Amino acid sequence: MKNTSGRPRKGSRFAYDGLDRVIHERARLSVLTSLITHAKGLPFGELKHLCGLTDGNLNRHLTVLEEAKLVSASKGVEDGRPQTICRVTALGRRRYVEYLAVLEQVILDASTAINADTSAARGGHSPVSA
Repeated sequence: MKNTSGRPRKGSRFAYDGLDRVIHERARLSVLTSLITHAKGLPFGELKHLCGLTDGNLNRHLTVLEEAKLVSASKGVEDGRPQTICRVTALGRRRYVEYLAVLEQVILDASTAINADTSAARGGHSPVSA
């Protein structure tokens, strides 16, 4: 349902307010997922490879994520070479989990509708479950 401004009302059934725009962008979702699965963090080069991004693209997305306090980057030296290690923050982990919960609801809503459509198309008979 929409209010008089034409925007969806907060709490509208299918508004999915929890789909955080900072996280929802494909590259940033890739970065966060990579960092969530590597608790100790990842070197910039490895993160770039895992996400399929260029140096510039990864740098820009890391900047957005750092400004939102979802990731941190620390510079150091390994084997005499400068290295940047990227890690997800506690806030980043929490917001990522909240984001996934909303995505799960999207999937549940869509699969419920698809199953209902499939059942109706079959003349009201439920599909047999295995």
